[in-house]
Amino acid sequence: MSAVCCTASGSATRNRLLLVQSNGGAAFIDDIEQRPDVGGSRASLSLVAAEELGIPYEQVKAVVADTSSLGYNDMTDGSRGTFSSSMATISAARNAIKVLRERAAQMWDIPVDDVVWEKGHSIAKGEKYGNLAALSLKEIAAASGKTGGPIAGHSELVADGAGVSFATHICDIEVDPETGATRVQRYTVVQDAGKAVHPTYVEGQYQGGAAQGIGWALNEEYIYGKDGRLQNPGFLEYRIPVCSDLPMIDTQILEIPNPNHPYGVRGVGETSIVPPLAAIANAVSNAAGVRMTHIRCRRRIPGGARNGEGDGRSDPLGIAWCCRRRQEQGRDRGQGHKGAVQEAG
Repeated sequence: MSAVCCTASGSATRNRLLLVQSNGGAAFIDDIEQRPDVGGSRASLSLVAAEELGIPYEQVKAVVADTSSLGYNDMTDGSRGTFSSSMATISAARNAIKVLRERAAQMWDIPVDDVVWEKGHSIAKGEKYGNLAALSLKEIAAASGKTGGPIAGHSELVADGAGVSFATHICDIEVDPETGATRVQRYTVVQDAGKAVHPTYVEGQYQGGAAQGIGWALNEEYIYGKDGRLQNPGFLEYRIPVCSDLPMIDTQILEIPNPNHPYGVRGVGETSIVPPLAAIANAVSNAAGVRMTHIRCRRRIPGGARNGEGDGRSDPLGIAWCCRRRQEQGRDRGQGHKGAVQEAG
């Protein structure tokens, strides 16, 4: 069965400082306390900075600092960390390129408007400058002490336009009609990333979100006693999925650019948490023959339905009861039962 989800993110205040180093590399300040590294965002931001400056990824370093190193940054939420921080990184890199062009123009003694930046080099455009060799970022940085001092790019902005994120989840579920035990046999996530800056990390975000949603759908629930106290406060009693509970979660990354971002990036982290609840509930309902009415997936058993007992509360074995009822109804109709296990696909 499948389910479709659409989520939206809000705006975020971001500022960034990018430093051009004398060895030809670059470093940007990453304020770990305000924007933690969620899902490999530092690697993605380093890729963005390298792309803008036209230098190898290996020459970009994310400097992990604290909140006193930069101005105010909003916290990471709403799946907007890479979206908003990459906008600030792009802006800071472009600001640094502007300074690099000015320094190159100064070294050549030509107007800055006659200098362009291409593939990590300042180039004097026009036939009249044909005798001027391109200057690399490293050469410009090495001469910065004679042209005005250290080179840096700054950015302070409010990153709006995160837009919406779309996902479709497809799953095959196996239900034991005797015990109600439910197991995910196959799971696929199809989601629009806008632009997957770091595809491996994007895939991990899809898989992690799906795993969390599967836990909500099948295992996780707060249980309170009559005294109002939580009965399962630890991970021994509060059952989250582990690797042995899950199949390999297949992913398909779609890239439909977000028009509000220079690279088309969309938020991806939280979208995949939501569809598993509906996809799994649909699949279990298909297997059991009765619509699930509770998350985690259970079914309310009518009072007195089991051996003359029961009080109508949601019963963890309600799925098994529904499966048996479906078998009985099939036999009553002369259709029989096609197997002990029903798989929804």
